[in-house]
Amino acid sequence: MANISFFNALQYHILYNKGINLYGSTAMKTIHIEFSDERLITPSGLVFVGQILGKSNFVKKINRAPISNEYLQKQIKNGDILLTYIGMLCQGKPQYEAVREMMDDPDYYKYALGIAYAIPSAETLRQRFDMIGDSLRGDILQANIDMLREMKIEPAALENGYVPVDIDVTPFDNSKTKKEGVSRTYKGFDGYAPIMAYIGTEGYFVNTQLRVGKQHCQKETPDFLRETIELCRQLTDKPLLIRLDSGNDASENIGIFMEESYRYNNVSFIIKRNPRQESKEEWLASVKDCCTNIQKPRDGKTVYIGQTFRDVTYTLPNKTEKTAGIRTIYEITERTIDKHGQYFIVPDIELDTYWTNLPLSDQNIIDLYHAHGESEQYHSEIKTDMDVERLPSGKFDSNKLVLELTIIAYNILRIVGQESLKKRDDPGRKKVRRRRIRTIISNLMQFAGHLTEHAGRLVLSIGRSNRWRFTFKRIYDSFASVS
Repeated sequence: MANISFFNALQYHILYNKGINLYGSTAMKTIHIEFSDERLITPSGLVFVGQILGKSNFVKKINRAPISNEYLQKQIKNGDILLTYIGMLCQGKPQYEAVREMMDDPDYYKYALGIAYAIPSAETLRQRFDMIGDSLRGDILQANIDMLREMKIEPAALENGYVPVDIDVTPFDNSKTKKEGVSRTYKGFDGYAPIMAYIGTEGYFVNTQLRVGKQHCQKETPDFLRETIELCRQLTDKPLLIRLDSGNDASENIGIFMEESYRYNNVSFIIKRNPRQESKEEWLASVKDCCTNIQKPRDGKTVYIGQTFRDVTYTLPNKTEKTAGIRTIYEITERTIDKHGQYFIVPDIELDTYWTNLPLSDQNIIDLYHAHGESEQYHSEIKTDMDVERLPSGKFDSNKLVLELTIIAYNILRIVGQESLKKRDDPGRKKVRRRRIRTIISNLMQFAGHLTEHAGRLVLSIGRSNRWRFTFKRIYDSFASVS
């Protein structure tokens, strides 16, 4: 019996190693891990970055910019520094140390991004960012516009023909750090309070300015608005619709838009008003007898929608004052019964008012402002999908440079995403108007490929198991054909 038992055990062991279980099921085979010299590339989508930036004069402009240390300029050009970092941002990796991942196959990253000399180290990135600081802001903003124009990007307009320009402040949480410029934001945490501007229904990133956390949102905004309008004019001849929230309810902003409208007749605006010391009860009493659009969606709830005009006095650049009657849209909600049927002793009044110079219906103005909330998604994609919220440097000007380069990286990802939607060859089942940045990074940037070199040709092989392979190839071919 002992011999039979030993034989059975031996037989079971042999069959089990062959993947056969005596009890009727197939045993799991062991997977062995080996290292290979094959060039397996994870971020194959970086070839899009090189294609897009290669069509603009971005690198030439940056390399011409002065730098304080001539030795460093001879070794690694500014263009190589910024190209490397943009490639990192397009993978959602803004921390300097992430550049070490490129060292395992530096030749591929040089080919893909168009880097002339070498991939810089994390220490070189940090040092050069501290040297450059905010000195290249104008060059980067213009390079972004040039890139969009070279790629023949026309920001999409709304159904009414206006191209939306959404401008807003979004705090960056950098709590528990001692970075320069970090202070208490209006959200109640320590961080920065950058202002950002997007154009088109796709949300192309057109301008930004990093600000210390405690800075009021209106401070320095007039100059930012003028700069943004000039940048937007280079992208489209269609009329602009600029939308701002109540933090930027200032006569100076209204004056800028009104003067631009008088001069070019292509700038309109919607600004949510800050009621300040205005009485909601007085507003309601003043419109009850004259309002013609009164809605009663349920018992105990009445909504008054209409318009009036109020004078706004603003100062022109030559220091003279000018007064204009600005159209004011109101939406006043009076509740005497809540949604559960409970009666209020004192009616609950909700007041929303908006400045505008648009010749559209009152309800359209309100709906257009509510659509401004989509810009919060753009903020979220930058802060979470690209992981830019916790900025990498302890120096304020270096973090300014990071945020300015984020403009270009974000738009590259947006261009790739919009190009992927032009044909239904992607594995997605739903028809969408805009792809989220996270989707672009995970499916089109972090795209595995096998890189080979033969007869002077570089070949990136894509596995047949990747369902995005046809979309990837189409996007690459379409960018190559843009001239």
